Amino acid sequence: MNEWTHKEWLKEKNTHQSAAYYLYTPMCGTCQVASKMMDVVKELVPNVRLGKANLNYVQEIASLYQVESVPCLLITENGRLKEKIYAFHSVPFLYEKLKTVDE
Repeated sequence: MNEWTHKEWLKEKNTHQSAAYYLYTPMCGTCQVASKMMDVVKELVPNVRLGKANLNYVQEIASLYQVESVPCLLITENGRLKEKIYAFHSVPFLYEKLKTVDE
């Protein structure tokens, strides 16, 4: 999964039917586990544009989307925020969430 800047995220979400932006911080242990799950999920939903960002470097995203904690997955459909996920329960859970926007 590629690192996206705020500008790249805006481009991806506005030019593709579905996109997801995974937000994390490097010192977060839960984020490290979530990152591994996201790497697996990326392979399962190839039509969804997936990017990630260290929230420390895209702080404007935190206020724009009212991100309350990390890890956070922003899922958009047709350029609009569809869902914000904080609890990354499992790979199947994330797969089901992203599969709905992939259809």
